[in-house]
Amino acid sequence: MRRSYTKIVRQIIAKASIFYAITVSFPAMASLPQLETTAPVAYLVDLSSGAVLLAKEADERIPPASMTKMLSAHLVFDMLRKGEVKLSQTYTMRPETWAKWHGPQAGATMYLLSGETVSLKNLLHGMITLSANDATIMLAEGIAGTEAAFVARMNAKAKELGLTNSHFNTPNGWPDGGKTYSTARDLARLAEATLRQHPDFYRAFYGLPRFAWGKGPGGKPIEQNNRNPLLGRIKGADGIKTGHTKEAGFTLTGSAQQGGRRLLMVVAGLPSYEARVAESVKIMNWGYAAWTAKPVFPAMRRIAAAAVQQGRYDTVPLVAEAIRTVTLPAGSAHKFKARIVYDGPLKAPIRKGQQVATLVIQADGLPAQVSPLYAAASVEQAGFLRRIWLGFLSLIGVN
Repeated sequence: MRRSYTKIVRQIIAKASIFYAITVSFPAMASLPQLETTAPVAYLVDLSSGAVLLAKEADERIPPASMTKMLSAHLVFDMLRKGEVKLSQTYTMRPETWAKWHGPQAGATMYLLSGETVSLKNLLHGMITLSANDATIMLAEGIAGTEAAFVARMNAKAKELGLTNSHFNTPNGWPDGGKTYSTARDLARLAEATLRQHPDFYRAFYGLPRFAWGKGPGGKPIEQNNRNPLLGRIKGADGIKTGHTKEAGFTLTGSAQQGGRRLLMVVAGLPSYEARVAESVKIMNWGYAAWTAKPVFPAMRRIAAAAVQQGRYDTVPLVAEAIRTVTLPAGSAHKFKARIVYDGPLKAPIRKGQQVATLVIQADGLPAQVSPLYAAASVEQAGFLRRIWLGFLSLIGVN
């Protein structure tokens, strides 16, 4: 019986050095799945492999509308993880802020009152589940002192995350004459960063079907539904963020996980709520039905070793955080190449969990499927005597 492609990959990689490659052949591949969408902007990626399944105007600058709140939330998650803020701490609504973000003209609301004191946790629920503009500005001012100071932190974080075609001028995505812009690809990159860096906060705050705050007639709490059209329509849907303004149209960054396979999508520019529902559900269903993911490497198991320069050890093992797969047309046979690439030798010190290499899988007729690889152990810089010895070996051409 033919050995599995996973075993073949492991055996060949074990014999290679800095640049690894393998080709696995199967019968001829079927034609690639195609999807027509009325969304002016659409992007779909399989995070289990890094495969981009759909890219329509993915790098066109668009007003992100309330999808901007994903970056505001990510910034707060970072601060929570670092201990700079706590979910239990409270902020008070300034009368000036309430006056600006109160009433029908202020868009989605949490129905906050002037002078009301609210916990950071509940403001996050209001911002994420209800897309509340009043909650977002109150949170920004409470954390940074002013809205402008919070926006400066947002842009610094965007740069750190590699959102190279984005700029933010507000915490909530309110129309500002084009000063706030992003792209479908950047928004997907932002959402992926939240999923990867803050999985616990993602589970706690995204995907809630509804949230109640404020008082209605008779003192009854005002319960509002999450506007995400994927929730309740797509199995495993758990986020992420809708948006709507006149200039942006109806938008969505959405995600779902089925059988360990997570798809992430962005659509923008749709003309109506109904169109956003129809197109987002269609795209997500197509992503799961027309494509399949085949495992190549297990999670957190040694895939290869990268050479290290001036380190206590000569190599560092490489691992993937999650199961690495190759995404291919469902029901087809195909050929693909897997290679591990890094700019080597790596220079010590290297910390455990640091991204140091990239897994690139190339299947016939498809864009490269790229995902990060991480150091499975820390490698300290070599001691003084070892550095001298390594330098001597380098001089004589041994190392």
